[in-house]
Parts: sequence; C-alpha cells; structure tokens
Amino acid sequence: MRISKIDTDKKRCQELPLLGVYPNVVHRDKRTYILILSLTEVWERSVRASHDFLAEEDIQKLIPAVREALEMIANLVVLYHGDDPVGFIGMEDRKVEMLFLAPEYWGYGFGALLIDMAIKDYGCVFVDVNEQNPKARHFYMHMGFREYERTETDDQGNPFPIIRMRLADI
Repeated sequence: MRISKIDTDKKRCQELPLLGVYPNVVHRDKRTYILILSLTEVWERSVRASHDFLAEEDIQKLIPAVREALEMIANLVVLYHGDDPVGFIGMEDRKVEMLFLAPEYWGYGFGALLIDMAIKDYGCVFVDVNEQNPKARHFYMHMGFREYERTETDDQGNPFPIIRMRLADI
C-alpha cells in the first residue's frame, strides 16, 4: 500500500492508525538489543541519505555512540509501521537530541508528528542540527525553531558545525 501525504495541520495526524503507522514510548527497561539494532539501522539509513558530508569512517565511528544514546536517552519514542521501527525521536532536558526517519518515510508528516509530541508532551524547546544538513535545518525552522548559536564542531569535537536552535515561542 502506498502511503499518501499527510496534512500535518490535522489533529495529531488522524490518518496514522489507518496507515498502520503509530508512535510508541519505549522506556529504558523495554529497549531490547534487537530494538537498539533496528533503530541503529534506521539511523544509519537516514544518515546515509541526508548527511553527505560524513565519510564512511565517520559513520562507522558514530555507530557505538548512537547505540549508547538510544539505550540511555531519558525519553525515546519509536515510530512503527506495523511491527517495524521506521523512525524515532530521543529527548532529554527539554531538548530533542535525535530525530531520524527511514528515508522512505520522509515527507509524509511523521517528523512533524514526532516534533509536535516532543514540544507538547515533553516540553522540548531546543534542538541542534548539523549546518551541512540544510533540509533538517529548514524542517526545524518550519516547525517553529530559530537559530541562536553556531559552533565550529559537534559535541564530540568533530569538525562538523552545529546550529543550535530554540523554539521561537519561548
């Protein structure tokens, strides 16, 4: 079945149950090894499609940190299509720390759904985005975030500039 575009202005994307796509909170004690591997695969596919500034070596070096972050992040919401994880958002201390969707799920309102949940249900007002990822930067601006700081390196000290953003309404 082909997924049709979702009007994200509709209340919490009412069509999602009809598509078999739904978000689910996954507490730390329920994050199985298989789930972490599946989410890492979603992350890797998403990064390969959106982070063309990363070399293969960079991606491989990041995988262990991604797995650890998925295990340890305070709040994790996984987006499922049927039984398969197809995206996730990780949040902590009012900040979206990670948001990744499988590339075939881009452009259907699922990222907006997850950001909406982060803002309304978890009080998130901050997000960081790689400067070299203009689509993500534009997405967050569209969702109401505004730039307030730029760093020359990412949080691991790698030479990938970061744009720090906060929700415009705060």
